[in-house]
Amino acid sequence: MKKQKPKVIIVSGSINSGKTKTSKYLVGRFENTAHVHGDSLRHFVTWQALEDSISITHQNIISVAKNFLEDGYNVVIDYPFYKEHFERLSTALSSLSDSIHAFVMSPPLKAAQKQRGERVLSQQEVDRIAYHYQTNLHNPEFGICIDNSKLTLEETVELILTYLDDTP
Repeated sequence: MKKQKPKVIIVSGSINSGKTKTSKYLVGRFENTAHVHGDSLRHFVTWQALEDSISITHQNIISVAKNFLEDGYNVVIDYPFYKEHFERLSTALSSLSDSIHAFVMSPPLKAAQKQRGERVLSQQEVDRIAYHYQTNLHNPEFGICIDNSKLTLEETVELILTYLDDTP
């Protein structure tokens, strides 16, 4: 019997769309699963302009995900990805996983720009969210787009689980 390769779950979407909370909750639903939080890798080069850091952040996401996959861990990755970034990521990881799934948190623009919980959005973040929506980051032609604006965190994760090949 052939051993099943680890699973990759990519959670994309704009700033404040619920990627990280969804990913953290999702990780808890699987055994032996690592969370690759793209923003944490971006923070290695905070001195660098965001646009200039995207390429190295993607490279770091791929490298860290590969390390976990090679050791047999499932991986949940969260970061804003456009189609070309997703294709690069999935191509780089496809030899290590037979199961790559992508979900895009896609609440309406006003919901994404809304202050939620303890997080206070800066004007720069509000403007960046508007840019993401203008450039279709919320509907990037890959994965399954989920309007999670009226779903609880638990409902969002349960919906994602219904799309996966096999649930934990």
